Amino acid sequence: MLTIHADSRGHALAVEGELIAAAGPVAELTAAHPRARVRTWPGILGPGFVNLHGTELLEEAYHPDPREADDLGTEPLTGAALAALAPDDVRWGASARRGAQRMLAHGTVAAACEPLRNRAVRDAVRRTGLLVVDRPGRPGGVPSLDPLASGLPPRTAPAPGRGSAARFAVFDVRDEAELAERGAGTCVATVVAGRLVFRRR
Repeated sequence: MLTIHADSRGHALAVEGELIAAAGPVAELTAAHPRARVRTWPGILGPGFVNLHGTELLEEAYHPDPREADDLGTEPLTGAALAALAPDDVRWGASARRGAQRMLAHGTVAAACEPLRNRAVRDAVRRTGLLVVDRPGRPGGVPSLDPLASGLPPRTAPAPGRGSAARFAVFDVRDEAELAERGAGTCVATVVAGRLVFRRR
């Protein structure tokens, strides 16, 4: 079924399967596809981010389960705290799944990683739909779930257009300047491979 995603500026993408079927003003797309399901989002629709710290956030940090918050807190564990926890593969897989979901909640559609060594991490990330792209080395900056808070120039996925993979995000802001000011925590929806993988409740 074809779905049209429209933002508050009237920009829209028509998604069919894993691909963008059309892009343009919402009025044109709804006229061309009168039977399509229409999702209207607050804010602006864009290509989504590539988080340059995928390795650090997925394979070198442990994301506690909410049920562990009393003992471990809610922030990712790294360094000595991670070494003391010494997660097994089951915990690593669950952590990577939670980490990927938290990245998706910040409008991230791809994570730049050095080759992931832990199979449990690789499998968990693949199942979330988050795209993993190659990274030749350490990028500098500060690893952050919000790509706009890393101290590095933000990198986005290719702009979605007809025939391209349906990977994009929607942020509840007026424009790109407000997004840069408020950060990627303003994400209300993330679509990966045509699937709505995050929606703010």
